[in-house]
Amino acid sequence: MRTTSITMATVGLLVLGAIQSLGWARSAVYVPGVDVVEWATADGRAGAHFSSLSDITPANVAGLEIVWTYRTGDWSTHENGKAGTAFESTPVMVDGRLFVITPMSRVIALDAETGVEKWSFDPGLDVSDDEHGMVTSRGLSLWKDPLRAASEFCAQRVVFASYDARLFTLDAQSGRPCPDFAHSGELDLRDGIERIEGRRTTFKHTSPPAIIGDLVVVGSTIYDSHVADAPSGKVRAFDLRTGECRWSWEPLVGIGGVLENGEAIAAGAANTWATITADEQNGLLFVPTSSPSPDHYGGLRPGNNEYANSLVALEAETGAVVWHFQMVHHDLWDYDLPAPPALVEIQREGDVIPVVVQATKTGHIFVFHRLTGEPFFPIDERSVPASDVPGEFASPTQPIPSRPVQLHPQRLEAEDAWGLTPWDRAACEKRIGGLRNDGLFTPPSVRGSIAYPGFIGGMEWGGVGYDPSTGILVTNTNRLAMVATLIPREIADTLPPVGAGAKFSIASQESTPYAVTREPLLSPLGIPCTPPPWGMLHAIDLASGDIVWERPFGMLQDLTKVPTPASWGSVNLGGPLITGGMVFIGASMDRRFRAFDLQTGELLWSDVLPASVQASPLTYRTRPGARQFVVVAAGGHDGMKSTLGDYVVAYALPLVVEQEGDR
Repeated sequence: MRTTSITMATVGLLVLGAIQSLGWARSAVYVPGVDVVEWATADGRAGAHFSSLSDITPANVAGLEIVWTYRTGDWSTHENGKAGTAFESTPVMVDGRLFVITPMSRVIALDAETGVEKWSFDPGLDVSDDEHGMVTSRGLSLWKDPLRAASEFCAQRVVFASYDARLFTLDAQSGRPCPDFAHSGELDLRDGIERIEGRRTTFKHTSPPAIIGDLVVVGSTIYDSHVADAPSGKVRAFDLRTGECRWSWEPLVGIGGVLENGEAIAAGAANTWATITADEQNGLLFVPTSSPSPDHYGGLRPGNNEYANSLVALEAETGAVVWHFQMVHHDLWDYDLPAPPALVEIQREGDVIPVVVQATKTGHIFVFHRLTGEPFFPIDERSVPASDVPGEFASPTQPIPSRPVQLHPQRLEAEDAWGLTPWDRAACEKRIGGLRNDGLFTPPSVRGSIAYPGFIGGMEWGGVGYDPSTGILVTNTNRLAMVATLIPREIADTLPPVGAGAKFSIASQESTPYAVTREPLLSPLGIPCTPPPWGMLHAIDLASGDIVWERPFGMLQDLTKVPTPASWGSVNLGGPLITGGMVFIGASMDRRFRAFDLQTGELLWSDVLPASVQASPLTYRTRPGARQFVVVAAGGHDGMKSTLGDYVVAYALPLVVEQEGDR
């Protein structure tokens, strides 16, 4: 029997012609495009959160509808004996399949068009509250083995690190572990880590591994305020076929101090918990490191602590350092580099310059030539306040980029205090006036010091989005001041445990003279003393560093249970997606998923989901003639007290959409 093959796009055009011939069509009809566009890495190609798809535009975005919803079943609060969850994952889509990792490190493969489950894999994570206070994962990775036929078992592998620091490779078609990798498809990432004995529960993994060539490269997540000599923050590369460690890079070498009893102690952490970005073309890995341990006292790690709080370019084949730039010297503020480096190109005087963009908690964006590390904009070393704590020697200067324009206020004065009532505001003004407050990089103190930006930024792990056609970069920021107060050891050792519901935490910083309390700067009513907006969305012309637009971002009514002004914004975690001349973003503490005009910042569309979105969205087309999908994980964040859930939600335009106009 002879058969005829006809694409869905062709069918759509034939239907459109028939409708128009009958005089039923309005002025425009949506017909899917023909290009297959995948989303092969969690943060988009090269960490830029951008897609070339443009079926969904400012003109038709209002027609978006939910096509399918999948529920993972993986969510909980810590109140039920399980660890709380934060659904921060961005899935990946390759070959028509959507691969999702849940907060509990389960991996699920879905049909990317229908949301129907194909398989799932459970690594058996211990999710008890005693083992983990909160669990999360921000994504997984895929690798196609060029030495195997596409039909072979494990020719395409799902690669992920579970929250409890085990690295897995699975066959992408079946979800079964690849037996040739390490120990039957599983590798314990805690093996070979220095200073981990007795501290295994402080060593975690939260980000998708980087894939380059036949290597998988991982950092780690370390609770770095517990002890001075935290586990090593080394970055390692493993063979994707065998699990053999091919190289290891240690960010802190020869850095440490001497205790009162004469015992030498090594500094730890400076780990990479944010996503590492691979540059396949140039054989480089861009590694954003975090603070050394402990966060808020550096007397046992004198000096700048080179490679901590740095963007480091490593040679992918060997792990050798090609160049690096330290963005915070001798960190005392938990100002980790939280965001995936974005690899983009900028036009300057007719030249196309390959750059790497690094967003930071301080509200600064640093831009460097990708191959040389030369700053794209001048960077100044500016004088900053000295520490008044015995034994502490804060860096006298810190690097400040001249451009792009800083995205966060750098100082909070007492007269800036905000409150709902005069009494509330007066209490905030008094509190600010009683703390050490010398602007950005005010060192922690026994008196209590304001950190503004706070420990969550500024920018966070959602990173940036970049549109190559306009040169516009988009990112979201938080504006919430925090307070760090050092507690002398003889007092700290007598304090009772922090109770449930407390608005502060105590980090022990063992082996140092001080523990530390960390808390948001709040009024007696539990409202930020910092003036709103508390969350912002920004667009920047990356070539000039100028602001294109910025606006308050997010709402609070899901927490307050009463309407709040849009001008207040909200704390936000999650990143943007740029596609079709729009910015899609969830991130805020309300349950809205929004689309903004890339050029103007105008809100074009929003939808209310059953849980808040603390994840970055993605978009794709699976086959010629299929619709463009926009997908997002809606599961909230137990630590932020936003609405929890377990939803993966897919949006698309109806196959035929009529617009207003004459027949």
